Amino acid sequence: MKKFFTLLTLICCIALTTQTVFAISAPTRIKDIAKVQGVRSNQLIGYGLVVGLNGTGDSDDVPQMISSTVSMLRSFGITVSQADLDSDNVAAVIVTATLPPFVREGDTIDVTISSMGDASSIQGGMLLQTPLRAADGEVYAVAQGPVSTGGFMAGNGTNNTAQRNYPTVGTTPNGASVEKTVEDDLGTNGQISLSLSQPDFTTATRITNAINSAYYPMNIARAANPGRIDVVIPAGYRSNVVEFISRVELLEIRPDNVAKVVFNERTGTIVMGGEVSVDECAITQGGLSIRVARNFDTSQPNPLSLGRGRTTVTPSDETEVEEMASNSIVLPPTTNVNDLVGALNAVGATPRDCISILQALKAAGAIHAVLEII
Repeated sequence: MKKFFTLLTLICCIALTTQTVFAISAPTRIKDIAKVQGVRSNQLIGYGLVVGLNGTGDSDDVPQMISSTVSMLRSFGITVSQADLDSDNVAAVIVTATLPPFVREGDTIDVTISSMGDASSIQGGMLLQTPLRAADGEVYAVAQGPVSTGGFMAGNGTNNTAQRNYPTVGTTPNGASVEKTVEDDLGTNGQISLSLSQPDFTTATRITNAINSAYYPMNIARAANPGRIDVVIPAGYRSNVVEFISRVELLEIRPDNVAKVVFNERTGTIVMGGEVSVDECAITQGGLSIRVARNFDTSQPNPLSLGRGRTTVTPSDETEVEEMASNSIVLPPTTNVNDLVGALNAVGATPRDCISILQALKAAGAIHAVLEII
């Protein structure tokens, strides 16, 4: 009897441990859920011209291309009237790029070139020198170079044309040279701030405790709000802020997540987090199956009709109604997502049935989670 109680206690402990582990998030590095404030990229944009096209550029109906071409030639001392300019080898384009953090003057970045007129293709063209500006109006890079579209358009008519990808959008790898640096001085005031990708009170508290534990007895971290943690740089790292940030980013915590169920009704996909809990409830799943079949009855003429009878085929509809047995299961309170999935599988619910059941549970207030439809 003593061995029996010992074994029963061990099984209960294993079950409780399994449920707890199922609901807890996996250890995650701080760098994967938070970033240092101030370390960000900047978007750049510019207007330019792509030349050297093989008759696939803008037509005369695009005034910006005509005006830009005339202005460009005028800057080289060549005067051309807009009425005399007829070139379909030029296309007006918008040039965009992303300026990464910590780049310096002379570094190169990739650019994307997009046609803004009626050009059919910018394949094989050359982007002329184009200043790229940020939101403050300052020029931070200058782009120029050959355009690579990765696609093509071939043919000689509307009904005899082959196209691959989008030949009106192209890229120029390393096509822009950085002319101005965005200063990202870290720790100039003796501290840094971490910004959480998903603000959460519990996660912010765990990050704060992890940092303070790593640098005990100094309480260098403080959660200012659920999305920001201020960290004071220790005196020994004031001259090496990069190493300090690296050590902080590699600390592991268990982030806390909101209980959420995400499902896609089009594909029948359901994703449930481990924090989902269900109150005591009963689930019944069943339905009515109706099948309509059409049979054909053949009527042969009497042998003594002497050829005056005919073979007749008569359709006969047969309707069968079958009421499927309903499956019911009762869930105890404090059920976790593992028990919920097992219960839905036990009643033979399909993914689409599960979606309806989850919505009904939410309407009944029995499931504690956010339902999100994508």
